[in-house]
Amino acid sequence: MQTVALPRIEVDHSVLLSLKNSADELAEKMKLYTAMTLYRKQQLSLGKAAQMCGMTRLDFIETLKREGVAVFDYDAAQIGEIAADADSLANMMR
Repeated sequence: MQTVALPRIEVDHSVLLSLKNSADELAEKMKLYTAMTLYRKQQLSLGKAAQMCGMTRLDFIETLKREGVAVFDYDAAQIGEIAADADSLANMMR
């Protein structure tokens, strides 16, 4: 896997003190929260968001659950489409 270094983000030292985190811990949190946000906004797939954090899909799902982020967040139209597809498939198998 080829990686890319992103530009550095500078924060005041007082932020680290307030969070009681080291710079490395904050960087990991920022990576995780960015991946979760991109997943929630459907800009990254579950697998790519997990990969961004260096996690397995299952570990990322557990993290989403722990953070209160919906793993599958469908609107009414998407749920209707899924239900219609399931009905269609069930009819085909009869």
